[in-house]
Amino acid sequence: MTGSAGTHTSIATVSLSGSLTEKLAAAARAGFGGVEIFENDLLACPLAPEEIRARCADLGLSIDLYQPMRDVEGVPDEVFARNLRRARHKFELMNRLGADTVLVCSSVSPDAVDDDARAAGHLAQLAGLAEAFGIRVAYEALAWGRHVNTYDHAWRIVEAAGHPALGVCLDSFHILSRSSGPEDLEAIADIPGEKIFFLQLADAPLLAMDVLQWSRHYRCFPGQGGFDLAGLLRHVLAAGYRGPLSLEVFNDVFRQADAGPTAVDAHRSLLLLREAAGAAELPPAVVPTGVAFAELRTPDAEPVTALLTALGFARAARHRRKPVELWQRGEARILVNTAANARRDGTRLAAIGLESPDPAAAARRAEALLAPVLPRRRAPEDAPLDAVAAPDGTELFFCATGVAQLPDWRADFADLPDTPAPAAGAAPCAARIDHLALTQPWHHFDEATLFHRSVLGLTAQESVDLADPYGLLRSRAVASADGGVRIALTVGAAPTDDTAHAAHIALSTGDVVAAARAFRAAGGRLLPVPANYHDDLAARYDFADGELETYRELGILYDRDAGGAFRHCYTETVGRVFFELVQRDPGYQGYGAANAPVRLAAQHAGRR
Repeated sequence: MTGSAGTHTSIATVSLSGSLTEKLAAAARAGFGGVEIFENDLLACPLAPEEIRARCADLGLSIDLYQPMRDVEGVPDEVFARNLRRARHKFELMNRLGADTVLVCSSVSPDAVDDDARAAGHLAQLAGLAEAFGIRVAYEALAWGRHVNTYDHAWRIVEAAGHPALGVCLDSFHILSRSSGPEDLEAIADIPGEKIFFLQLADAPLLAMDVLQWSRHYRCFPGQGGFDLAGLLRHVLAAGYRGPLSLEVFNDVFRQADAGPTAVDAHRSLLLLREAAGAAELPPAVVPTGVAFAELRTPDAEPVTALLTALGFARAARHRRKPVELWQRGEARILVNTAANARRDGTRLAAIGLESPDPAAAARRAEALLAPVLPRRRAPEDAPLDAVAAPDGTELFFCATGVAQLPDWRADFADLPDTPAPAAGAAPCAARIDHLALTQPWHHFDEATLFHRSVLGLTAQESVDLADPYGLLRSRAVASADGGVRIALTVGAAPTDDTAHAAHIALSTGDVVAAARAFRAAGGRLLPVPANYHDDLAARYDFADGELETYRELGILYDRDAGGAFRHCYTETVGRVFFELVQRDPGYQGYGAANAPVRLAAQHAGRR
């Protein structure tokens, strides 16, 4: 399949979960133009090859590659004769299937010998047989190949074989997992574009482990790992490659997750990769500048409003048509939604309003990157807000609060003039929302990070592990450069962790001690912190006289980095939401991750 600069996208069926027919349907719905059919998927499918071919045609999918054919070349003559017999059968099958390119991996067989001339001769014979069936052979160097484990070595053998039906397959994992720097990609320029028969793409986290295990379990989609895939793609396109951009991702999580969302995430990653490599243009990212509101949906407003009242919020407005109230303190706004559809799963953080300098452009970017656009039933007088769904189902609204010539979401609300103001002298506990912490479904963590980076233009920080009493949690923060928007994404280690942890809203304060005292005086309950924690603080930091005793009394936690200090405490949980009061020095960049194990243990104890 050819096209211009990798416009045709493809995905290996091994990258998705389910039966072959489910995988094909998911790939088509996500917008892929083709698939690589992994042999094991075909063998387990009850459909005949002709029926699979017809199914792909009905779905608008080309079959771009059949794979893999293993341990073919560089073996004793009698073994190679058996390999040719096996290949003939596969080529007949591929004709029935309608696939015209086969992937041949460099041999890992103990029978293989280190003889490039023998390997080239065998591949030339294989290509001659393939040509008789109208098939091309794409030779790939496995990173753990017995004698051939680099792409430039594979190309030397292909060049020596000199057969028109023989070319190379370049696989980003096999290349970049062995790479020591950008200079290792320069030899791609020595390969004529027409001899690069196929390109397979996968990212991976940078891990120090056996390369085979790394490959089989930890590959991910472009942009989710640490490889320079954009640099590799630029080299391949500059060499003249015009075939499919295809994903081949072996990942334990993806193989268990719903194929539909995984395929959408996969296609999004290719769109972003093409953008990063300069091979495509997308609507530019519009980075949000702040949080306009956080929406809580609840079947029982009383515990939520009691908590907000204790935090110093006042009920400021009511939606003109819906059972939604706006609670506000300073620039921090919380919507409390008691609509009938809020009654199914308890109190939860359901939607976030993001301040945007250009909400319409932000929505165009999101739609171009396959974010689900949320339909809205609204009256003609309602503010026209665009919203998309994040991978965890959280609704993201693009807002412009108080900006002339742009719709203001607050126009949908009627002010409540009789609402009492916060008590005089109350601490400014909620000047604005400092950050939001969202618990992700176990199989959406990498997808969520890529989504928030690509769709919203936020920058991702390094992933950290948090010690929960019942297992490890992974957390990764994404934020705007100025810290106006900060979102911490967290996931448990297994599917059973999905409902174990709540989301939370962190409220900034200039004085966390005063805010905590005001909250308690108003009847609020702070999460208790064990004395052992504050004993350890005394060993690690120097505090002013009485400072640590105050933190101990109120359950305030403390962290410090090169930029300053971070003081914070937590409310008890209502449903699946709790609040955090934070006092952040301007230079502090973190989220108090070192204190998360203490907080998690206290929350587990509270649930018991």
